[in-house]
Amino acid sequence: MKTLLLATAAAVALPCAAFAQSGSQTAGGDPGILTPERVYADPALAGPVARGVSLSPDGDLVAFLRSRDDDVNVLDLWAAPVAGGEPFKLVDARALVPEAGELSEAEIARRERMRISQRGVVEYSWDEQGRYILAPLEGDVFLAARADGSVRRLTETAADEIDAKVSPLGNYVSWVRDQDLVIYDLAAGREIPVTTDGEGVITWATAEFIAQEEMDRDTGYWWSPDERYIALQRTDESPVDIIPRLDITGGGATVIEQRYPRAGRPNAVVELYVHDRTANRRVKVDLGANPDIYLARVDWSADGRTLYVQRQSRDQKTLDLLAVDPATGASRVLTTQTAEAWVDLTHDFHALADGRFIWSSEESGWRHLYLHAADGSVIRPITTGEYAVKTLDGVNEETGAVFFTASMRDGREYPIEQQLFRASLNETATPVEITPRGGWWSAAVNGSGTAYVGNFSNVDTPPQSALYRADGTFVRWIEENALDADHPFAPYVARKQEPTFGTLQNAGETLVWQMTTPPGFDPSREYPVVMQVYGGPSGGGVRNAWQPATTQLLTEAGYVVFRLDNRGEGDRSVAFKTALHLRMGIPEVEDQVAAINYLRSLPFVDDDRIAAMGWSYGGFMTLHMLTEPAMGLTSAISGAPVTDWSLYDTHYTERFMSTPEANAEGYAASDILTRLDDLTGRLLLIHGMADDNVIFENTTRVLNALQEASVPFETMVYPGQRHGIRGNDRGLHLWRTYLDFLDRTIGSRAAD
Repeated sequence: MKTLLLATAAAVALPCAAFAQSGSQTAGGDPGILTPERVYADPALAGPVARGVSLSPDGDLVAFLRSRDDDVNVLDLWAAPVAGGEPFKLVDARALVPEAGELSEAEIARRERMRISQRGVVEYSWDEQGRYILAPLEGDVFLAARADGSVRRLTETAADEIDAKVSPLGNYVSWVRDQDLVIYDLAAGREIPVTTDGEGVITWATAEFIAQEEMDRDTGYWWSPDERYIALQRTDESPVDIIPRLDITGGGATVIEQRYPRAGRPNAVVELYVHDRTANRRVKVDLGANPDIYLARVDWSADGRTLYVQRQSRDQKTLDLLAVDPATGASRVLTTQTAEAWVDLTHDFHALADGRFIWSSEESGWRHLYLHAADGSVIRPITTGEYAVKTLDGVNEETGAVFFTASMRDGREYPIEQQLFRASLNETATPVEITPRGGWWSAAVNGSGTAYVGNFSNVDTPPQSALYRADGTFVRWIEENALDADHPFAPYVARKQEPTFGTLQNAGETLVWQMTTPPGFDPSREYPVVMQVYGGPSGGGVRNAWQPATTQLLTEAGYVVFRLDNRGEGDRSVAFKTALHLRMGIPEVEDQVAAINYLRSLPFVDDDRIAAMGWSYGGFMTLHMLTEPAMGLTSAISGAPVTDWSLYDTHYTERFMSTPEANAEGYAASDILTRLDDLTGRLLLIHGMADDNVIFENTTRVLNALQEASVPFETMVYPGQRHGIRGNDRGLHLWRTYLDFLDRTIGSRAAD
């Protein structure tokens, strides 16, 4: 369950009926009041936001994805010279493919797993020489030449080519078509099949459902640096249960025989092979005697002589790092991480040229980076302290600089902000702040560790992207996105309310919160409150960053908007994250009870008009909050909720809850059907009718139970929509539905 916040799933709720049908102005004619109609129109209110920004291997060019002015849901590929000059369009999606066709089910599912909702150029990749940029587009593959800007179409087939890559030296392009891996020789202009028996339940070179959805692994094959080898997985889904799923659209219904590995049930069998392109032969990698494991991560050594594989046990309490001989497939365990609750997967493994490697661990109670010798032994910690390393972003092996992001100030965690820091390979020392304090930074460091693309925002600054030298020196803007008079959000700035931040103490932990009040806020009045919640394992939602426009829709409707990151949420200490182990829905709700008690202590909060809203795990949370007597919510909106964890998938659910057999009490306590007699207020239940992640059955069982009990409730279902509600039209409908419900239950009509 990758994080899907309600505020970004398709936005959130709507203002009162007074301007439910208005355009850019309210009924009173004030153009400065933000409306749902403007939020779900082009151009995007956040301004020109660069996505997928990367620096060319030689450092001379920056590439990025940008939404079209005429359609925010279609992306083109742009580039900008580092030395200066205006950005230019490298791949025009509509010029190359004027009419977007239907994507294959495999590609639709893959994009759903990657949370890609746009069309056009949604991903791209460089070769390591920087000569080419590969741009898959609407199921076919295009190659842009750096030298002259020409774009070459490599495929034009009925089938989709998915997960396309340029080989490291730029001699080949590879992709998966019809469940088999194909490489394309650029010099010869011909395809070379690597596998040919992919069909039915057998798939080559593609990450299985669990890897895509829960393990943050979106690929199933890996080129060696010298292009001799390709490591590729083989997936056999025959052991996985078939869960018939109705895919209901506006034009009818189709029964999908989906193979869905529910908690406690069999997973797909995943094997790893190495294809030797020179010898044209394939060897199987020894992943151990137990086939019921997870292929977590695959990386190559710098010289291509060793394949590193992270093997995770089914119970996720053990993570082994294997060193594999690509010529024979023989493996040995270099080092192992274990935990009482679970071992998290990261992308923090980095192989160094001399055979040493960097890997992160939570053995200290916080995630930190460690330098390992080639034999796997720990040489020294690179970082220490009471904060968690979020990501390893890059390494400069010449200087020994190690770049990482963390939410930290002066050696202690500071959850609401994030910065880029520099540590050292050569000693354990106090990290150096590279980016300034006062907001939320992410960074993409180039391969040599000499420069980075920095992405920044805070509550006053929309997302910006720029190129910097490794020491933080500004080089050039990629997207300045200045909030000036020409910015799309400019008409609404005057009524934008900045959130305030604070903390609460509960169960021995410090919980962070943010609150946004309506325009013209009068502390002597009483206001209704909307509690936005996700609540599950994630990066947290309380942060000093640019806020979703939908938050302003809620404040314009007269609501105080409140959000608390409860235990289990956010990249914080091991103790904070594992508080929900084996008992999902208990510590998280306890923390939300502390939050609502704090809200009710405030003189400007109307105690009897508090609602909650959330999507996915947030939908699970809102149902539990609405059935918690200590909260006493007036109403709640639950979107795409898990209502019984035995219906959800293996890797996610078993990580936190073990199996239904081993933790029957925990599963029973989290099942919402056992709590429906305790509803404290009105419920709006929402779900996409083609959801292949949180299966629609999660909602229908609640509909049935409430109807059998003759309990009134409201529901909204979306034909053809999966785990998120996509597109401006449906997004607008969703927010109109939200705001109408809130207005009737805690808003102006409820107060009449």
